[in-house]
Amino acid sequence: MPRPVMRLVLASVLGLLTIGRVVPCAVAGMQEGLAAYATGDYARALHEFRPLAEGGDEMAQSLLAEMYARGQGVPRDYAEAAKWWRLAAEQGRATAQVNLGQLYDVGLGVPRDHAEAVKWYRRAAEQGNSGTQYNLGVSHTKGGGVPRDHAEAVKWYRRAAEQGLHEAQVNLGALYAEGRGTPQDYVRAHMWFSLAAAHQQPGEKRDRAVRNRDRLAQKMTSEQIAEAQRLAREWKPRRETPPQ
Repeated sequence: MPRPVMRLVLASVLGLLTIGRVVPCAVAGMQEGLAAYATGDYARALHEFRPLAEGGDEMAQSLLAEMYARGQGVPRDYAEAAKWWRLAAEQGRATAQVNLGQLYDVGLGVPRDHAEAVKWYRRAAEQGNSGTQYNLGVSHTKGGGVPRDHAEAVKWYRRAAEQGLHEAQVNLGALYAEGRGTPQDYVRAHMWFSLAAAHQQPGEKRDRAVRNRDRLAQKMTSEQIAEAQRLAREWKPRRETPPQ
């Protein structure tokens, strides 16, 4: 099985404006802050975001955290980023849950704590975040912060793979090929490797999926390969809708 690698990418909240309570001054402040951020006027953006964040606005809290994590308009400060992401995460904001989990995973601004990272990944994953679904699959594959459990890894890889995440498709294919956490199924494994290869730009990731698929094909009958190819042609991504 390919060695799973934790997917660590700063999940940005920019462009994901969702405001629950319509408060005219808050909306105006957010709009002005976003406009300032877009032009690189970070001092003005901070001036608009900070009072909103202090007032409990989860998006403003996430934006403020992101600016501390990137060092935009303020010295880079992961502890301060963790503080604001935690406040937003506790209100249920998935991007904040993702980023807080990542800080715990690598020990930036908080003590390194895989169990705490998994807690936040799980909350975001339950809302349909494919990156953290993949991270949970990796955690269960390696036993990082949770018991090693290949069946649970299959569950989370599958949810991310169904949404089109390449890394999850590769790892799910490998578990099907080896029969770990799920009955061995060369047809499904071939299908997932093919999908991973089809949606990647040329490079190492695509090459790895192709190698896995072609090695597996040597163990399959022509009928099995034809069935796997049919399934891959008919597959469509299924995006998860976050719970309301």
